[in-house]
Amino acid sequence: MTVTLADVAARAQVSPATVSRVLNGNYPVAASTRERVLRAVDELDYVLNGPASALAAATSDLVGILVNDIADPFFGIMASAIQSEIGGPGGRAGGERLAVVCNTGGSPDRELTYLTLLQRQRAAAVVLTGGAVEDPQHQAAVAQKLRKMTQAGTRIVLCGRPPADDTGAVALTFDNRGGGRALTEHLIGLGHRRLGYIAGPEERTTTRHRLEGHREALAAAGIEEEPGWTVHGRYDRRSGYEATLELLRRDPSLTAVVAANDSVALGACAALREAGRRIPEDVSVAGFDDLPFSIDAVPALTTVRLPLAEAGARAGRIAMGREEPPPGGLATVRGELMVRGSTGVPRG
Repeated sequence: MTVTLADVAARAQVSPATVSRVLNGNYPVAASTRERVLRAVDELDYVLNGPASALAAATSDLVGILVNDIADPFFGIMASAIQSEIGGPGGRAGGERLAVVCNTGGSPDRELTYLTLLQRQRAAAVVLTGGAVEDPQHQAAVAQKLRKMTQAGTRIVLCGRPPADDTGAVALTFDNRGGGRALTEHLIGLGHRRLGYIAGPEERTTTRHRLEGHREALAAAGIEEEPGWTVHGRYDRRSGYEATLELLRRDPSLTAVVAANDSVALGACAALREAGRRIPEDVSVAGFDDLPFSIDAVPALTTVRLPLAEAGARAGRIAMGREEPPPGGLATVRGELMVRGSTGVPRG
């Protein structure tokens, strides 16, 4: 049975005229209404009829870059590198492209909304950055969307994100598990046995993989992890500050704190100083990502360097068809342990 514009309007509980305005983008519509309409379009798999559907088989000069938080240097670095490889003057293959950075704020609904909008605009390519949300329903919806987009001629590249099987997407995935393991092995090698861990949001693949690597290193060393040694939070400085105070409340004898990323690590350092703890003499601190400020922290931050700019540039070239995808459409991008002044031998 063919889905009509009226069906979409009924599902979204708006008028057919409102649906038309949202899809055509030629009239201001409230953001909440727009999202409701686009969700209905997606749920009903509504497609345009007649000449419009023939047009939809072509692709435009638009390229979408999806990020969780453009204010986070992790995403800003990748987005900048991706954009630098998109289109270009004159001789560059494919000519000019319009890059649009879509900031989801970590919202699964916003992610699907942006993908729907890019699909409607017949985007030439879409690059999704960062970890994925581990919700089966959302994962299935994203996979279905990506599959339809690749079938319509849109190149999909996942940068720093796990592969999406059977979607036609190319994945450049970060070895977060290996990096997390290397970081904790370094601290164990220095003699640490009581390590607090500040993890990211529980629903993110990046969070799970980095925490799994940490726990693998503990288990390999025969260290039994206490339940209170792990605190979950956001990937920002404030979360690191608050989580560190909570870790110290739970176990004042901790000699090291491993942070989900470098921003979280900075917050951890601030909390430790406020509590009268020296870094690394009293408590060692380690981060992840090697963001630009990490080497300028005092002391400089031990972390795992992810080649964010290099991975982003490669994703941009693949998205533009100027570099061949890796074999099987999947490549693992490994990190490098950067040992600096924020970690040391625990006090006796």
